[in-house]
Amino acid sequence: MHVVGAGLAGLAAALALAKAGRRVTVLEAGPAAGGRCRSYFDRELGLRIDNGNHLLLSGNHATFAYLDTIGARGTLFSPGRPLFPFVDVVNGERWTLRPSAGRLPWWIVLPSRRVPGTRAVDYLRLLRLAHQAGDASVADTLKRDVLYHRLIEPLAVAALNTPPRAGLARLLGSVVRETLLQGGSACIPAFPRDGLSESLVDPAIDWLRTRGGDVAFARRVVSLDVTAERVTALRTIEGVVPVQAVVLAVPPWVATDLLPGTMAPTKFQAILNIHFRIDADPGPSGFAGIVNGTAQWAFVKAGHVSATISAANHLVNESADTLAAAVWPDMRMALRLPEPMPLVRVLKERRATFAATAAQERLRPGTRTRLGNLVLAGDWTATGLPATIEGAIRSGRTAAETLLAA
Repeated sequence: MHVVGAGLAGLAAALALAKAGRRVTVLEAGPAAGGRCRSYFDRELGLRIDNGNHLLLSGNHATFAYLDTIGARGTLFSPGRPLFPFVDVVNGERWTLRPSAGRLPWWIVLPSRRVPGTRAVDYLRLLRLAHQAGDASVADTLKRDVLYHRLIEPLAVAALNTPPRAGLARLLGSVVRETLLQGGSACIPAFPRDGLSESLVDPAIDWLRTRGGDVAFARRVVSLDVTAERVTALRTIEGVVPVQAVVLAVPPWVATDLLPGTMAPTKFQAILNIHFRIDADPGPSGFAGIVNGTAQWAFVKAGHVSATISAANHLVNESADTLAAAVWPDMRMALRLPEPMPLVRVLKERRATFAATAAQERLRPGTRTRLGNLVLAGDWTATGLPATIEGAIRSGRTAAETLLAA
């Protein structure tokens, strides 16, 4: 069986097929695997960095099952408990959100564990969000008070990568149902200690290859040979590859080129990641949420700190110098860093995810296609979740299960 695309969706599909005893070949157009979730050595900074920052939660069951399969759970850094530090960069106020472990949310009655300025009753609105249906946006669904601005809005921007005024409330609700409403035991944060590739990509490739699988790079698929509503071969620049069954785990714009008529999202949102070469104290969590700043999250990693700006279409055309200058004061306050701005690298992912709006949600396709032996995978397919690592891995697993059932 063949998988086109070595991002997390493609790797998850390949793992599931290989676990079922199938011989798998993964064809990746680029020089490395991981897609938007990978690491590389940056010569300007002189160190290895991730192309983006991703925070996992213990409620991401598909992701942790994937990590357990490839033996990489131990490569993550985690405080081991639900712990989310925040700082308001306008007034300097700091607080730490600390949900209690069980599903009974007794933590909301303790001011020391919740967002300052909120009441226990305010958190009942999370139930409304979790059961939201229809096309309402996050901003239209919830009262815009302290809880909204200091917790719900940052979570919405991070999860949906879309401004809350347009972001689909029921997609954020699906995340809330699987994490916060399951209790603190489903909200323990974690992120790769060394890098995204070291945790999520390289161990998966090693696992596949030790089981007879093949991962080939610089093998761009340019067209499909189709006979009697089945794909019979993949055409690459190097030649024709006969196939029995295919998982197409590529970005939506590639999928629609290869399989015209495929429904797919057409609007996208950018993510900016700004990496500063400086050592910092990670504290107990290794990250911090930023409120009222240009940056939204700050991460402490080996030899550098990284800022993330999601839903960044309004900033993506700004110069690297302008972005770094705007973000550095946020990072200084969040992580208590010295004043001089160190060496910096600004990375722009212009089409990081589909825009999580009601209109784009209706364009997300299912796994099956009009070709009986070709299925789709990717965080842009109809996973029921926003475009996240968890959604990507679930989509790959679902694609593999669909082929195996057929």
